[in-house]
Amino acid sequence: MAEGYEGAGSPEKWGELQADFKVCQLGLEQTPIDLRDGIKGDAASAEYHYLPLQLRIINNGHTVQVNADPGSACVIGATRYELMQLHLHHPSEHLLAGKGFDLECHFVHRSNSGALAVSGVFIRPGAENVAMKAFFDSMPAKPGPELRAASTIDIAAMLPKTGGYFRYMGSLTTPPCSEGLTWTVYKEPMEASAAQIQKFAALFSNNARPVQQRNRRLLIESH
Repeated sequence: MAEGYEGAGSPEKWGELQADFKVCQLGLEQTPIDLRDGIKGDAASAEYHYLPLQLRIINNGHTVQVNADPGSACVIGATRYELMQLHLHHPSEHLLAGKGFDLECHFVHRSNSGALAVSGVFIRPGAENVAMKAFFDSMPAKPGPELRAASTIDIAAMLPKTGGYFRYMGSLTTPPCSEGLTWTVYKEPMEASAAQIQKFAALFSNNARPVQQRNRRLLIESH
């Protein structure tokens, strides 16, 4: 049985679907969480070196994803993480002090050693998101192979202008829910038009994993 977001393959049952999915149920550092009551401190900053991406877009049945050509990266501390892909969730997976948002964009990076770092950006209704216009215009309606569009997206413009964020150690939000990921989730949401948001919501009415227990994890809130 395939994992999904409702019915017999829904998130609370992911850990039972396959032996290597057990951490989805048993892990103590699972993502997403409710971002609140963080410890104010100096988390290593995340510096982005993003190039415009040619649109390599795919509907994989769980989300719409853009696969990144080499060259874009995020540097946290002394570690460089190459951007692998970005994708959306509807509604947001993380909550901000109990509040959810319409969409959440995840930028997934990997270091040379194989460590993963994910940056999360909330999206709320507002002005049309020009940086993501080609993404919303090109989303495949049905699952299938990667499509290459002639257009590019300016992913650097998809990040908030102010740097307030939460940092914690978490997991993938889809099976196998592997832990050990460095999460950076920004407080300031970006905007997309109601029409853009609805276009994604029409494809994925719910592809968000519910919030998980924070347990004894350190949640750092940047100054």
